[in-house]
Amino acid sequence: MSIQWMTQEGYDKLKSELDELKSTGRSEAAKAIAEAREKGDLSENAEYDAAKEAQGLLELKINNMEKALASSRILDSSQLDTSKVTVLCNVTIKAVKTGKLVTYKLVSESEADLKAKKISVSSPVGQGLLGKAVGEIASITTPRGSMEFEVVEISID
Repeated sequence: MSIQWMTQEGYDKLKSELDELKSTGRSEAAKAIAEAREKGDLSENAEYDAAKEAQGLLELKINNMEKALASSRILDSSQLDTSKVTVLCNVTIKAVKTGKLVTYKLVSESEADLKAKKISVSSPVGQGLLGKAVGEIASITTPRGSMEFEVVEISID
């Protein structure tokens, strides 16, 4: 089982989502099965089959979330070194070709949210930036081809 690094915020969010699925999600799945069961013969009841399948998928999701929480470790941002890009760092990069600046926060896979400028450390960009220092060039292979970014600033909020 590999360790999954998370922020306290990400851990709390995952835990609350898991608690919601265990309580409300399970009761709704049981209610759907009971309603489908009341509709007659189970051997030809597509609604019952769908409700049972939805329950199975819910239990799988709960199981995966429990595993993620069990293997997670919470990172303390005050203990991180900003001399190189690491998990939880805010890193400002400049595209070498265009000169465009963008700032991302490197987070665990479960916390990634591109709209919030949070990218996963296991993404191609995240992997390419890990371990780089200010001024270094990161050559990153993306589906659109190879791109180069210069690390401009590393900070922690």
